[in-house]
Amino acid sequence: MSAETYEGEETAAGASGVSRPDLGPALEAVLMVVDEPATEEHLARVLQRPRREIAEALAGLAAEYDAQGRGFELRQVAGGWRFSTRPAYADAVEAFVLDGQQARLTQAALETLAVVAYRQPVSRSKVSAVRGVNCDGVMRTLLQRGLVEEAGTEPETGAILYRTTNYFLERMGLRGLDELPELAPFLPEAEAIEGDTQEGVPSFDPDAPDTEADDKTEL
Repeated sequence: MSAETYEGEETAAGASGVSRPDLGPALEAVLMVVDEPATEEHLARVLQRPRREIAEALAGLAAEYDAQGRGFELRQVAGGWRFSTRPAYADAVEAFVLDGQQARLTQAALETLAVVAYRQPVSRSKVSAVRGVNCDGVMRTLLQRGLVEEAGTEPETGAILYRTTNYFLERMGLRGLDELPELAPFLPEAEAIEGDTQEGVPSFDPDAPDTEADDKTEL
């Protein structure tokens, strides 16, 4: 059965789905094991409850955690719901996760990611033109980290186009790209300078090893 089948229906407790009193704990159990944000439709189908009840239960759980001041929160990101640590305790989480290791993106990687986010789908040569430097190593790192992905090819040149991923939205805490801050007007146009820089930008092979000339992009 699909999630729509349960929309507006009342499922008998213990008969074909999760009973109303058990819905909250069931959602908590499922969300504990998801590896990506779970949509309301998916949860409704799995738990065999109307989507309306799923949405209300999720909102109730989120409000409950906020009222209790828990160290985690239930957030709606990248089109679904999942648990995340509360920003107020970011320092404690960072200290535990890093434990002496460098895990943040470098300035070069952040700049490249910003260009992709606001210009997507965009070719590597245009990203390099905007930044004014070769971005092979940075793009390779962003691909490996799952923050960007290939999005077809440019009709005119055949160049590979890149876009951000759902993982990017999840890490940024965004529901969609429409929630990006209004920064695009401040990014320089790459088209005017692309012709002058493209010849000096070597082809990009995601599987090729890093070279000393590449930007240092390790997290």
